[in-house]
Amino acid sequence: MPEPLAYEPGASPDEAFARDGSVRELYRTLLDELAERDLGALEQAVNRSAEQEGVVFGGVGEERAFRLDPVPRVIGAAEWVATSEGLVQRARALTAFLADAYGEARIVSAGRVPERVIESAAYHEPLARGLELRRDGFLAGLDLVRDLDGRLAVLEDNTRTPSGLGYAIAARRAVDAELAHLAPAGRLDVQEGYAMVAAALRAGAPDGVDDPLVVLLSDGPGNSAWHEHQQYAARMDVPLVTPDDLAVRGDRLHARLGGERPRPVDVVYRRTDEDRLSDEQGRPTWMAELLLPPAREGTLTVVNPLGSGLADDKLVHAYVEDMVRFYLDEEPLLRSATTYDLGDPDGLSDAMERIGELVVKPRDGYGGIGVVLCRECSREELAEVERRVRADPGSFVAQELVSISTHPTVIDGRLAPRHVDLRPFVVGGGHASTTVPGGLSRVAFGAGEMVVNSSRDGGGKDTWVMG
Repeated sequence: MPEPLAYEPGASPDEAFARDGSVRELYRTLLDELAERDLGALEQAVNRSAEQEGVVFGGVGEERAFRLDPVPRVIGAAEWVATSEGLVQRARALTAFLADAYGEARIVSAGRVPERVIESAAYHEPLARGLELRRDGFLAGLDLVRDLDGRLAVLEDNTRTPSGLGYAIAARRAVDAELAHLAPAGRLDVQEGYAMVAAALRAGAPDGVDDPLVVLLSDGPGNSAWHEHQQYAARMDVPLVTPDDLAVRGDRLHARLGGERPRPVDVVYRRTDEDRLSDEQGRPTWMAELLLPPAREGTLTVVNPLGSGLADDKLVHAYVEDMVRFYLDEEPLLRSATTYDLGDPDGLSDAMERIGELVVKPRDGYGGIGVVLCRECSREELAEVERRVRADPGSFVAQELVSISTHPTVIDGRLAPRHVDLRPFVVGGGHASTTVPGGLSRVAFGAGEMVVNSSRDGGGKDTWVMG
């Protein structure tokens, strides 16, 4: 039997192989071809192509190659259509929640979301209260995982500064350099994502602005996603600016672009690490000083909206299905990973009884930082987790452990199962919302590792979505 097909799926569901070891139809042609290839050489070629394009993760001086696996993930047309509908529905509910949370808080009055969930969220921004939320200017990146039942579920919501689209497009170019001839005729083009985001940014401009000046605001070369920021700006043909390039004059934000005189800005696509409006002492941050006054005056749209980090909160995630029902009067098309509200005494009690089976996360964590898979803890480590949670239950959530699916991945020149998730992107949060045709499949290269984030040495896969 050819080497790649001597693949042994593990206990988790596998994207390419059925339980009986047979190849799923979507993968048959691809795996037949890979059976004839030197997989180690293929991996090197794909990563060399990405390296030549400068695809890195990390700020200047700390860059490391963004590792790509050459075996693409394949998603069938029917599943993608259903998933897209669920993603759009969820984004619409999240934007409705953000507008409501900083407005009348109807969902709190109705008893569907406890007030403490909003007020205690680390990224709740009281200074954002009353700001208009333009739903066309919105970009969500949702993390999906496939569980034992084969269905996709939302593990986390990302509405603050969702990253990864640039890496998804870079993965497409690098893998296509070697495997484009295998791409099915119906494969959708993820590279449309740049044009879709650019259109959404322009559509989100303040009322009456027909030809908006859109800028991408970055911290600069020190930002871990600096490569992606450069790619976005170039592909969308918008200026890339840093805070030093901006100033408020009257009720308008102005940008100094090259040697030109400062020009009034209509839309800011914010991709900065600094995303708070006030610091720990309650003083306005530079972001509040630059963006809040013109946003209040209605002369500036910020994408994603100021205060949108509230919807990133891991505890808020536990209530998104209720948001769909409350704001849209619909049943959720995508389920959330089961999340326990540890700020509720009953939720805390139930979770502590089963702590060894659960995953514990800090509510405001990102990049996999602070995530604890309790089943992997020693007795002493588990006791320490329980002590920390009991000391400050409102700062953590517990989730049911999802047996994340695996995907054939090149490890030491052979195919081996490695855990993957999927980050697709929704552009817009209103009725015109749509999904980018594809996304970034993230992969953990360590055997059994279930945290796939780049900050934990994970990497990416090209994702072939059928249309």
